[in-house]
Amino acid sequence: MGKFVIKEAKTGFIFNLKAGNGEVIATSEVYSSMDACKSGIASVQKNAPIAALEDQTAKDFQTEKNPKFEVYADKRGEFRFRLKAANGQIIAVGEGYKAKASCLNGIASIRKNAPDAPTVVEEAK
Repeated sequence: MGKFVIKEAKTGFIFNLKAGNGEVIATSEVYSSMDACKSGIASVQKNAPIAALEDQTAKDFQTEKNPKFEVYADKRGEFRFRLKAANGQIIAVGEGYKAKASCLNGIASIRKNAPDAPTVVEEAK
């Protein structure tokens, strides 16, 4: 089972969604407060299961309405995704993947893990 891990950053708080095996499958922006970070997690839990998939790497791709996962290729040619909430804000991003199938598996993992994932606050070292 996955979990959200909140940790302190230099300028606020971030969360990672980790799969059951401990791998990070999504990361947040930096939030200014713990409450804002927790709201971001709630937004991922709400939006991930219902988000459409917009594959921007496909020729003549169709633009989807928010909430949505956007799959795109970065400057290095790796496949990445970002999850946008209903208001268009980016609420989580994924790492770079060499294969599009791996990127899509990351999205599937978020859809599966996020809704019921507990939240853990990592102690500052």
